Amino acid sequence: HFYKRFIMKGVLMVAEKPSLAQSISTILSNKKCDYRKGFNGACSVNEWQGKFPPTGEVVKYKMTSVCGHVMSIDFPGKFNNWDKVDPVELFSCPTEKKEATAKLKMPAFLAAEAKGCDYIVLWLDCDKEGENICFEVLDAVRSSMRRQDRNTVFRAKFSSITDKDIVAAMNHLGEPDENQSRSVDARQELDLRIGCAFTRFQTRFFQGKYGDLDSSLISYGPCQTPTLGFCVDRHDTIQTHKPEPYWVLQVSVDTKDEKRLNLEWERIRCFDREVAVMFLQTVKGQTEAKVISVTTKEKQKEKPLALNTVELMRVASSGLGMGPQHAMSIAEKLYLQGYISYPRTESTQYADSFDLKDVVRQQQHNSDWGDICKELLAGGLAKQRKGHDAGDHPPITPCRAVGRGELDGETWKLYDFIVRHFLGTVSSNCKYDQTVATMMCGEEKFILTGKKVTEPGFTGVMTWQAIPAEESIPQLNQGDRLAVKDVRLVDRQTSPPGYLTESDLITLMEKHGVGTDASIPVHINNICTRNYCTVEAGRKLVPTSLGIVLVHGYLKIDPDLVKPTMRGAVEKQLDLIAQGKANFESVLSHTLEVFKLKFLYFVKGITGMDQLFEVSFSSLADSGRPFSRCGKCRRFMKLVEAKPKRLFCPTCDETYNVPQQNGALKLHQELKCPLDDFELVYFSAGAKGK
Repeated sequence: HFYKRFIMKGVLMVAEKPSLAQSISTILSNKKCDYRKGFNGACSVNEWQGKFPPTGEVVKYKMTSVCGHVMSIDFPGKFNNWDKVDPVELFSCPTEKKEATAKLKMPAFLAAEAKGCDYIVLWLDCDKEGENICFEVLDAVRSSMRRQDRNTVFRAKFSSITDKDIVAAMNHLGEPDENQSRSVDARQELDLRIGCAFTRFQTRFFQGKYGDLDSSLISYGPCQTPTLGFCVDRHDTIQTHKPEPYWVLQVSVDTKDEKRLNLEWERIRCFDREVAVMFLQTVKGQTEAKVISVTTKEKQKEKPLALNTVELMRVASSGLGMGPQHAMSIAEKLYLQGYISYPRTESTQYADSFDLKDVVRQQQHNSDWGDICKELLAGGLAKQRKGHDAGDHPPITPCRAVGRGELDGETWKLYDFIVRHFLGTVSSNCKYDQTVATMMCGEEKFILTGKKVTEPGFTGVMTWQAIPAEESIPQLNQGDRLAVKDVRLVDRQTSPPGYLTESDLITLMEKHGVGTDASIPVHINNICTRNYCTVEAGRKLVPTSLGIVLVHGYLKIDPDLVKPTMRGAVEKQLDLIAQGKANFESVLSHTLEVFKLKFLYFVKGITGMDQLFEVSFSSLADSGRPFSRCGKCRRFMKLVEAKPKRLFCPTCDETYNVPQQNGALKLHQELKCPLDDFELVYFSAGAKGK
């Protein structure tokens, strides 16, 4: 008994990534922990002793991590045979949890480290996915811990990897939220069942008929397809636009000190050439323009809201030239190094308790914006704009100062933007005087507008938002007469909007509720890697012929499959599960039932889509080149080079797969297989042609 009383209790702590486990244990153990490598090779274990806040006792801490999700959902093996399983079965067949990365042996590793532990503290990222991983970890260690209940399981809530935040999280442990985790389970299962059923059906249907689709998988995704739908919708608008000619009257005048000014016509433009010529005649003979009124108003350019994920991705794409997925991976890196707060957040307002001054103070010694910080501290911070506090995480803010030389080019660009944006939110609005001068030239009115900055405010630090000096105009007074230098009629045409940029697409996805701040970059990346869209200059998304035909096909059969309304409604239901306001089973069964009916309708109507494919792509019989002889009919089979590479026998109407890696296929000395009479084909790949 005496021995038992003094045996020290064990606490297992689990973070989402090895680097995070390292940072957290360094902070909590005050840099005094023992380090060892975990047996799975990817994770490490840090150990130290200290006081455990919930119970006040001295315990032995063990800190390790996972590498993202521990488990993933999939169909049992027999349902993964595309040839034997009717895709409609995938809506109701069983599913199973498999290890997300088998070689990491994560469940076994966690179970071994949890052996004999009395408590577990979950340091997974504080979002829905993190909450889901919490429960995957708990499942893995259930049999190894002494007991697992509400008194032994704790959840740490934190938004940045700073000493202050981590220590506060340790002192205020809560419990994991099962509702949020269930909403992730629901999303995973819906995406798996719906995505696989449609993908398998349409991939087999179209690849069996066409040879130049150039995509090894014709995938459907409940979020991915509406995302593509937005891009094709804009493409259709551009294609159907009929340019209309119009005419603009342009007049330029000189001031007394010979400064040239270009005036804007009050009528803006005229769609009838004869009428436009008539206006031109009334102005043509004039030698001077008379100023009839000058008004000056004080205006403000509003400072930005605090930074959330969607805005970060938008600016990274339009202003820094980085794709959203690339930008998020850089932001993730900055977060793991403790330079910025958690980069996945919906909030655009700092909580009242948030110490804004402290963040400004940290940045005051930086050579790029230190002076601005000192001015802000001396003059007091401006009140923030009213935004949305989602309650998940604070907006993205800098957590630690770092110099330009310590980060590589792109990482610095993103960090620089985050700091400047933060300083912009605590600066004042930009104030300027807008002057509008109205002039008469003959019978026609012309206008000149100018802006003059009186107080730069936030544009002092967010320099790309500043009002340029060229926008100011010289002093003009009522009654002034200016010499007319040039009068001309310019013919123009109405132009369609441009293709969607990534930034436009992110805005549309957020507006219609397609995807979440974490999944938006993934969907955009998917439509590009699957050959449905290409990213052109200016980060514009231009749909390929495959992307266009697919979307037009869905619109023809069942517009719901590609319109954002349906996914938006599903996302709302998933949010209700996360808030505990909707039942997991009923949302799942109802949504699957709806999609199953849509799937059956889609299969019935597939010929409608096929007619569109016929116009855009060539059939297997017309593509490829004669290559080797078929063992059944002894005629030549064709080698189809477009993805996925395959041999096709036009006579027997059968397709045979060949290796997909880059390499060379050639006939092997025209020898035949003794068993089935097919000619042998030789494949070589790699450096030495193995």
